Amino acid sequence: MTGEEAAEQRARELRVLLQKASIAYYVYDAPIMEDSVYDRLYRELQELERAYPHLITSDSPTQRVGEKPASQFPTVLHRIPLYSLENAFNLEELRQWQERLLRVLGRSPDPAPHDLEDHRAGRTESVQGELDYVCELKIDGSALALTYVDGVLQRGATRGDGRSGEDITQNVRTIRSIPLRLAIPDPPPLVEVRGEAYLSIAEFERINAERRSAGDPPFANPRNCAAGTLRQLDSRIVAARKLSFFAYTLHWPEGWGGGDPPQTQWDCLQQLKTFGFKTNPLSRLCRGLEEVGQFYEQWRAARRELPYASDGVVVKLNQLQLQEEAGFTQKFPRWAIALKYPAEEVPTRIRAIVASVGRTGAVTPVAELEPVVLAGTTVSRASLHNADRLQELDVHIGDTAIIRKAGEIIPEVVSILKELRPADAIPYTLPRHCPECGTPLVRPEGEAVTRCPNPNCPAKLRGQLQHWASREALDIEGLGEKLVAQLVDKLGVVTVADLYRLTPEQLQGLERMGSRSSQKLVQAIQSSRRQPWERVLYGLGIPHVGVVTAKTLASHFPSPDQLAQASPEAIAQIYGLGAEIGEAVAAWFADPEHRQLLEALKELGIPATPTQEVVAVNRVLAGQKFVITGTLPTLSRAQAKAWIESRGGKVTASVSRQTNYVVVGSEAGSKLEQAQRLGIPLLTEAELLALDPNT
Repeated sequence: MTGEEAAEQRARELRVLLQKASIAYYVYDAPIMEDSVYDRLYRELQELERAYPHLITSDSPTQRVGEKPASQFPTVLHRIPLYSLENAFNLEELRQWQERLLRVLGRSPDPAPHDLEDHRAGRTESVQGELDYVCELKIDGSALALTYVDGVLQRGATRGDGRSGEDITQNVRTIRSIPLRLAIPDPPPLVEVRGEAYLSIAEFERINAERRSAGDPPFANPRNCAAGTLRQLDSRIVAARKLSFFAYTLHWPEGWGGGDPPQTQWDCLQQLKTFGFKTNPLSRLCRGLEEVGQFYEQWRAARRELPYASDGVVVKLNQLQLQEEAGFTQKFPRWAIALKYPAEEVPTRIRAIVASVGRTGAVTPVAELEPVVLAGTTVSRASLHNADRLQELDVHIGDTAIIRKAGEIIPEVVSILKELRPADAIPYTLPRHCPECGTPLVRPEGEAVTRCPNPNCPAKLRGQLQHWASREALDIEGLGEKLVAQLVDKLGVVTVADLYRLTPEQLQGLERMGSRSSQKLVQAIQSSRRQPWERVLYGLGIPHVGVVTAKTLASHFPSPDQLAQASPEAIAQIYGLGAEIGEAVAAWFADPEHRQLLEALKELGIPATPTQEVVAVNRVLAGQKFVITGTLPTLSRAQAKAWIESRGGKVTASVSRQTNYVVVGSEAGSKLEQAQRLGIPLLTEAELLALDPNT
């Protein structure tokens, strides 16, 4: 197949999938993919059509503004089209957009003097030089077009395909932040207002909780919920869901003499407030792209603190006269763009799949990907977890996969777009033998993980050494992945105890290890002997024993000998542990090889000193549930959580009727509103600490 034939096939597949996704989103209010995934696939189709213009078809998603509106409501034509916005996915693409805008306006990109006071007032624009922009948070909701005749709301309509939408006036009238009459004595004869209807995160969570209680499926996200709410045939349901509305566009009637027409987008926002609309108070007038970039970076980092969902920043040229000069393409205004936050889910192709063996012998299938930017970093590998997940996803080499970062850290494959599967895609299953040592793999009954049982498997040895040297364990600086591999392969290091017998002379024979670096590494290894027992315990790599569990165990069993003699039942009785951890720890210490390792470490003086036993804390908060929101004066979130849990309490992530207290700090978010609505008692940090009179 030639490159052009492959492009034609891919374009055809993309058109079918994007059309399917678009109908699901616009017509049925049931999205089948994240916006970020749709955007990436849409852009791929654009690039194919740009490279091969003859591939463009009249029904291509790139050739239309939107989709047909649903049929449950009357269809109405918009007096002024609602154009969609072009997307930029980083600041470099934003700069390229401005270069195109400057060319259209016949302007030079070179900066020129500008009166700061006039700039802040939004009254002027330099003939040459940087442009003024208004930045508004891109709210993840549903666009509305409002028409006012003689100051009275006549019609509210959905965006639809941008040229026609659905008349949902009765539902729009239930939104309290939309005025039924403009709040001025002499209103214009005809005014068009555009904005975004949205749900607060707290209200979204409340609605989903009610749906779950009723046995109904929850909404996927606040945007989907807002769109579904606006299409309810019973306006009482709409009113009960408490939609909000931010106005952001004002179309002033030509020739109306009742007031000075706005000259800038910033003026429009101020006029909308005068009319009685709510505009986003976080909008900012920015001088040039540098200030735009600062605004974007600020909210990219802080968007999760907002009481509503936001997926980017809308950047608009401030001067309305310049907007008119810039005009429109077939689909977009040239004077505005949506600068999206880094995608949390993106599509990319699977080039290969390899089986990776970890320190416990667990064999994890890992997809090697065409590199793609995800949440601000370039990702080329993603986890497929285990054999069950492989079967569930039906993964083939050559598939287009949707990936995301689990916990915003580890890339994983979420789903496979089977509609884009090439004819020569190869199905993948885990190997039967360890790819590192050739030992037959086993899958213990009742476990999802396939393992290599060979205790001397090189991959397991490397993983154990890396874990021992990690920052949370013995924190041995300089002992990285590549060096660990050389220690195992060339120097025959088998256990962590072997590390402490290494000499600078041995290390000098390794790649990139000179006299000075060898001395430095040996010194770092020897210094790690001083680490406390809790770090040593974590470094041993016992199943189910993480950093927090290691600290808990070390506080109750201050030395290796004491923990080795503890029964599974004694360990399980410790608050926060349980039977699974008790059995895992006891089984590890019962293994003769592990006892031999502990003896070797003991001879080396590791750990240097036992952990001092902690005084048991009175469990005054036993059985009580807490939620923490905002920034506390002296305690970090982790410290407050540890304080509560050490006294028997439990900290949960969301507020419910089962919550006993909500601990509130500064800049509290939607959880505070939810607690107030449910009547949950609120505590300051001082009031929390006062619950334990011994504090």
